[in-house]
Amino acid sequence: MDEGIPTSPETPGDAVPATGERAKEVTPAAPSEAAVDTDRDFGLGHRELARPGATPGARSVREVSEGFTGSEGGERGGSGGDGEPARAAAASPEAARQSPPPPPPLLLPLDEPWDGRASLQQADAVAPWERRRTRSRRTFVAGALLLAVVSGAVGGLIGAYLERTGGLESVQLPQPGPPPPGRPPGSVAAIAARALPSVVTLRVTGAGEQATGTGFVLDARGHILTNNHVVAPAVSAGGRITVTFSGGTAARATVVGRDTGYDLAVVQVHGVRGLTPLPLGDSDAVRVGDPVVAIGAPFDLPGTVTAGIISAKERPITSGGGSGDGSDVSYVDALQTDAPINPGNSGGPLLDVHARAVGVNSAIRSADDQDGPGDGRAGSIGLGFAIPINQAKRVAEELIATGKATHPVIGITLDMDYTGDGARIDAKAADGGPAVTADGPGARAGLAAGDVITALDGQPVHSGEELIVRTRSHRPGDRLSLTVERAGAEKRLTLVLGSSDRN
Repeated sequence: MDEGIPTSPETPGDAVPATGERAKEVTPAAPSEAAVDTDRDFGLGHRELARPGATPGARSVREVSEGFTGSEGGERGGSGGDGEPARAAAASPEAARQSPPPPPPLLLPLDEPWDGRASLQQADAVAPWERRRTRSRRTFVAGALLLAVVSGAVGGLIGAYLERTGGLESVQLPQPGPPPPGRPPGSVAAIAARALPSVVTLRVTGAGEQATGTGFVLDARGHILTNNHVVAPAVSAGGRITVTFSGGTAARATVVGRDTGYDLAVVQVHGVRGLTPLPLGDSDAVRVGDPVVAIGAPFDLPGTVTAGIISAKERPITSGGGSGDGSDVSYVDALQTDAPINPGNSGGPLLDVHARAVGVNSAIRSADDQDGPGDGRAGSIGLGFAIPINQAKRVAEELIATGKATHPVIGITLDMDYTGDGARIDAKAADGGPAVTADGPGARAGLAAGDVITALDGQPVHSGEELIVRTRSHRPGDRLSLTVERAGAEKRLTLVLGSSDRN
């Protein structure tokens, strides 16, 4: 036994290793009350029972302490206080015999290596569970921050999706119920539905020109009514007319007859079945303000439907005159309408509320017209003119029957340069003959050169063009009443209209 290492009389043979040496085999006696108190006083965490294979009745104890290191623990282990009694007991054998036995040494488990240095921590060091608690707290904070970032990103994506789509559920706006099976009679939709199958588009080429116009079916034999100025280019050699129906069927057409004075023409298609003639109305029964619908192909847009009213009746207009000799001038006692009409509408129908044709759209006045109604290349300004269907029907019947139309005539030559109110009879005819045709309707009624006609059937006449228009609104053989001024005196005359096939 080494010197300097005291032994207790009560425990002979039990040696306590010096501080810093590893215990090889120890069989301590039963723990004394002092040892228990020491454990409590020094705050030892727990004791571990001896591992399997240790001496029976002995316990291998690992003391977990946070308040001391190896040598200091040995000095303090003798008492629950500051360690001074233990040093005194070691210095005096008598004191050692009278004092209680020292507590068992602090040991480490045999299966844990030890490098000779104290493995216990200082009192001011952080306990292992405190370090674990700090690490856990840091881990929790980091996880919470990461969760917040991820949640924010996911929430932003979900918010953007909801903003774009309006929600997680599909959006269903209120839908209208099923449409009614038809439209009220007299509505624009009902008129268009009934009339469109009878309206056609004409494309004409010839004489270095091409034109687009409109027409409508007159009968099941393929006769189609349109304007003369629409088909005029096709009269020349190599002219061609193509008719396209509302269903898309196209066919070649030929001119049956035309009249420049009325600006009307009839063409015919062959080999086309299932044609739907357009019913004709009564233009004399039309009243100002009546609703009307126009159908045509303005600027080559087939099947265009526009609506308006009858703005005026018996509006005397002239159109054409491009030839310079007056042979292409047409005189129309027209229906005026504000239904939009544009180039390409020419020849199309003007319809009443019963989808019956009451006029043939022929001319418009546009903002750039200087001399009167024309083709209106600048577009509609709400001044459209249509040939009354009663007049067009008579002309069409004659064109289909004979290829020509007759004009009612008075048998006089008018002074077209007269600027006064009324229509004055010229002094002589264009060929130098008499201005009043011998044995003509005017001569039989008593008219003479220089007379000024101021009214026809009680309606004022303001110019020579207006007298021609009013006359051509009648049929040959109709009886008219004229009001005439002669040498400052007013006379009333009656005449019966004659007939001519010349313009």
